[in-house]
Amino acid sequence: MGESIEATTTLQNSIQMPWLGLGVLHIPDGEVIEQVVQWALECDYRSIDTAAVYKNETGIGAALHKAVVPRDEIFLTTKLWNSDQGYESTLQAFQASLQRLGTDYVDLYLIHWPGPDASKFIDSWRALESLYKAGKARAIGVSNFQVHHLEPLLQESEIPPMVDQIEFHPHLQQPELIQFCVDQEIQVEAWRPIMKGDVINIELLQELGKKYGKTPVQVTLRWIIQRGFIAIPKSQDRDRIRDNANVFDFQLESDEIEQIDALDIGHRLGPDPDTFDLDF
Repeated sequence: MGESIEATTTLQNSIQMPWLGLGVLHIPDGEVIEQVVQWALECDYRSIDTAAVYKNETGIGAALHKAVVPRDEIFLTTKLWNSDQGYESTLQAFQASLQRLGTDYVDLYLIHWPGPDASKFIDSWRALESLYKAGKARAIGVSNFQVHHLEPLLQESEIPPMVDQIEFHPHLQQPELIQFCVDQEIQVEAWRPIMKGDVINIELLQELGKKYGKTPVQVTLRWIIQRGFIAIPKSQDRDRIRDNANVFDFQLESDEIEQIDALDIGHRLGPDPDTFDLDF
């Protein structure tokens, strides 16, 4: 598992998805995001994670168009924003994302947040299923869905979600949700995996970093991958993008993984999915 940056995990529909990707939240559109994507591709990243609400899909599309790496070698994810939920509005929002990205398909399309109305995200999911059947999204999934969101979705769906992208890091590990996803063969993907960089202040990660000649950030990313989860650290700094990719030449011991597991304090850095309903 995760022996090189080219390594992938197999989603339940047999699609291959890289263990490590580039997150691009808050990276400005235009020249900035184009440069960041170029740096990431030069460091052998092959997965880019964006969203309609990030407002940088246009720049990502321009960067991919200029890239020497073929489009079919890049795993491109984008997401449906809250105010666009519903069957028809989801289809319209997806088409708008495709136009901004300058592509005729995405590799993964996610419902960004569950929202307060289950019937609405189920209608959105039916739209995702139609996009999947049409080949416009090679895989479909959700983001920030808890067990009580996934259960009705699974009951109503024809195609189960292949990914749940959740906040996951040493201080927030959501074990009940993780176990549910494992049982349902839903691939967990970690956003905010390095706690906005705050993992550098955790003593255990500092100690492990000294042992392996790595930074606390690299130890954290390695821990996530060894747990069997995808990590998408965000950076717009060239050196950090490179360093974040340098996590495939060492392996944590099982007891070290358990020690990091024990750091969980249930502390969210992002919104709570049960109360976050912005723009609904």
